[in-house]
Amino acid sequence: MIRVLLADDEAMIRAGIRAILGTAEDIEVVAEASDGHEAVALTHRHRPDVCLLDIRMPRLDGLQAAAELRRVAPGSAVVMLTTFSEDEYIASALGSGAAGFLLKSGNPRELIAGVQAVAEGGAYLSPAVARRVIARLDSGQLGKQAGARARIEGLTGRERDVLALVGAGLSNAEIARRLHVVEGTVKAYVSQILAHLDVRNRVQAAILAYEAGIVQED
Repeated sequence: MIRVLLADDEAMIRAGIRAILGTAEDIEVVAEASDGHEAVALTHRHRPDVCLLDIRMPRLDGLQAAAELRRVAPGSAVVMLTTFSEDEYIASALGSGAAGFLLKSGNPRELIAGVQAVAEGGAYLSPAVARRVIARLDSGQLGKQAGARARIEGLTGRERDVLALVGAGLSNAEIARRLHVVEGTVKAYVSQILAHLDVRNRVQAAILAYEAGIVQED
């Protein structure tokens, strides 16, 4: 069972997210917090597998709480919850080590898939968030694209396929079904890709895939 802490200062948002997560048989919300300080305290007490943190919260915002959680509870993966109006927060957090970024108004399946992915040690970036961040950071995009394409030059054709699907927000299981391989093979490919690109997690790999222009829109 994946144990989740949910932190958001709006009770209705928490109720909605809890209801969505409740439809997954392998996910249990073990604690709820209304601000960053409470989220840190409850994480220290309950040691959840995944912490879902709203970026904007009173007393201690999500980014500050995430930094504190990396210190006191490194075994709990952090996923940031955001809205389209908070791109600058996402941009500043991309290198912070958060394992995922999800849009509050996104598809409920993304919320479940994101929690499952980070609980397995991976990372998850909502495709809509990825597109928005890349668009916001778009000054000098041609130079970025050239640099990103140079970085992926050494990947094999299959590794590029996997990277593109990571950029599209698919989980390892979904990639395996798409490419007609076993999930263990996908995990091996992802590890090779992260090592080759010298990135820390799937979030950074997904951004690079977008910058290189290899992610196909559905």
